[in-house]
Formats: sequence, structure tokens, C-alpha cells
Amino acid sequence: MESNNNTVLSQVAEITLSYRPNSKMSDKPQIVSSQSAAKVLRANWDESKLEFIEEFKVILLNRANRVLGIVNASSGGTCGTVVDLKVIFAAAMKASASGIILAHNHPSGTLRPSDQDNRLTEKMVKAGKLLDLPVMDHIILTAEGYYSFADMGGL
Repeated sequence: MESNNNTVLSQVAEITLSYRPNSKMSDKPQIVSSQSAAKVLRANWDESKLEFIEEFKVILLNRANRVLGIVNASSGGTCGTVVDLKVIFAAAMKASASGIILAHNHPSGTLRPSDQDNRLTEKMVKAGKLLDLPVMDHIILTAEGYYSFADMGGL
């Protein structure tokens, strides 16, 4: 019986966490408002998909609200995408983020959040509080503008 336990123990994988920034922190954009968040998102969004398929991205922030990176969390169809909280928070923790900004687009061009958007935001905010990793905003992008949950009191 001991030999079976030794075999099993030797097959346990080692988990390594790392984050390798590609530039100096002072060179990274700083998010100071929903407008600056939307600007960073737009610059990092494939415009050919903005009105075609729904995508979900997350901006990872340090304590000074400098952008550590953007995670492409999900890509779906014309009317929705599946968002896995574990993937989002795993990426944020791996990058040692201090806060996150959620973002997705509405190919329909509608800036109003859906009931599903509201439920997801509420769920993400609760999870962020438990992990001491606050959700700073949730931005909905369209070709013509953006909607900010934070600006509208939705957080």
C-alpha cells in the first residue's frame, strides 16, 4: 500500500505563479475615470468584432490604477458570451492585481445593461469583496459609446 501512495505523491504537479511585465510601470496607462478606461479598452479591442460578436475582457490594475494588462476572458456569439469567474479572478491574482475593471461589448449597439449583465456584475462584485480584489467598474462598449456601471451607481 505504501508504494501506491508514493507513486501517487510523485505524480502531483508543481504550480508556479509568475507575472512578467513588458514595460516600466510608469509607462503603463493610468485609469482615472470611466472615460480613460473606455479609451484603453477601445485601443485594445478588435474593432471588426465590436459590432459582430460579444467579447468579455478585464483590465487588471495595480494600487495606483496603472494597467497591468488586459485579459481576453471570453468570446461568444452575436447575442452573448459565457463568463467564468474563476478564469477572471485567477488571472487577476496571478498578475497580483489590486483591482479589476470588467468590460464587454454589445454588438446590437444598445448601451443599456441587460438583466444578465446586472446579475453578473453583482456576482463579480461580491466575489471581488471576498478576495479583497475590488471590481472598480463594468464598462459596456458599443461602436458609438460606452456605459459605466460605476458612473451610473450600479456597483
